[in-house]
Amino acid sequence: MRPRTFELVRYRDPSGVSGTGVVAEGCEFTDGSVALRWRGDNPATAVWPNVESILAVHGHQGATEIRWIDAPRAPGNLFEELHQIRSASTVDDPLTPPPSHPRGWAGARHLR
Repeated sequence: MRPRTFELVRYRDPSGVSGTGVVAEGCEFTDGSVALRWRGDNPATAVWPNVESILAVHGHQGATEIRWIDAPRAPGNLFEELHQIRSASTVDDPLTPPPSHPRGWAGARHLR
C-alpha cells in the first residue's frame, strides 16, 4: 500500500486564525501516521499519530474535514508496482549489456 494524500478543508473558522477553504495538505502513511502541512502566512508541518487525532484538535465540531485526493489502494507489492519484472526467459546474458547501453559503472568513460 502507498501513502495517500489529502487536503484539510475548513468551512467555518471559529478561531479566526486559518480562514476557510483548503487550509492544510497532508499525507497518511501506510502505518496510519500523518504529516500535515499548514498553508498561509505562517506555514508549519506537524506529524500526527492518525487522521482522527488531527480532527479531534482541528476539526472544530465538523467545521473542518479531510478531503482525500488519492483513492485508497489495495495492499500490493510496491516494488513490483514501480518496477517491471521480466521473467528469466526474456533476459539475455545479464553480464552483457544491450548494444545501446554504455559500458561500465554509470557509463563512466574512465572505466573503458
